[in-house]
Amino acid sequence: MHILQSPNWYALKKEFGWQGTSVCLPQTSIETHVLYRPLPFGLKIAYVPKGPNLNWQNTTIATEGLQKLVAVAQQPGVIFLKIEPDIPAQPDIAPLLARIGFRRGRTIQPPATILVDIAPPEAEILARMKSKTRYNIRLAGKKGVTVRAGTTDDLPQFYQLMETTARRDGFGVHPAAYYRAVWRHFPPETRALLIAEFEGEPLAALMVFAWDGTAYYLYGASGNTHRNKMPSYLLQWEAMRWAKAHGCHTYDLWGIPNAPVDELERDFSTRRDGLWGVYRFKRGFGGQTFYSPGAFDWVYSKPLYWAFTTFAAAWSRS
Repeated sequence: MHILQSPNWYALKKEFGWQGTSVCLPQTSIETHVLYRPLPFGLKIAYVPKGPNLNWQNTTIATEGLQKLVAVAQQPGVIFLKIEPDIPAQPDIAPLLARIGFRRGRTIQPPATILVDIAPPEAEILARMKSKTRYNIRLAGKKGVTVRAGTTDDLPQFYQLMETTARRDGFGVHPAAYYRAVWRHFPPETRALLIAEFEGEPLAALMVFAWDGTAYYLYGASGNTHRNKMPSYLLQWEAMRWAKAHGCHTYDLWGIPNAPVDELERDFSTRRDGLWGVYRFKRGFGGQTFYSPGAFDWVYSKPLYWAFTTFAAAWSRS
């Protein structure tokens, strides 16, 4: 189960204005959580982040499960249902969904990511990284950067770094209360706030979450000082070590451009728009590119769907 389908994430989003319902689909004991984003005039959007949880290997069972999901998600005022399956992109998924009545939709979560295998010994994990990444990890240590585990008391400092990163790189952040809530909704053994420091000054920080064998790098930030000391490289390595120690076999670097590998490798040194700015950093950690099928919409009201997709602002990301 993906972390965005966890009961913890479900409870988090409900705290911030989303509504929700849950359903067990055929031949699975894992609930699929459906979130509803309220809109003006009593309208809603139904959303299944990184789901549904069903048996995709059996076309008949998958079809039955999707049809049940469509029926359950249909509430008064719902314009459409958006799903983002957490499965590898396969040629037969889009035709299956199209036969049921789904159409391609706009993605909310990044459909492409890099997954690092952290099951092997640490030396082997390091050996799979790009040589420059290994060098930067060691350089940070040699230059006096250290990484420590943060506590609830460090969340304000983490948020300051988030704001600094947002101003520098031009992306939006949630309010501080959101990150406090994320921290609160997950048990201590499943999450870590790691802070890279130099002589007591916080340089970079991240939140990593361990769920069902995978560690998710959901939030990261860095300041504007001592960037030549490469704190973010050491920080990611220590996050991988933390994840490995907490029983994870995979580390999800969460989000790269949704482009073929040959295009990624051709253009990463020249492009800085969108997720291209972080791909150069993430590619160095020796993982494998993973593509999910993307987003698909089941439309309950065609006129309202057209209006929403034409005029609505972008959805908030995780």
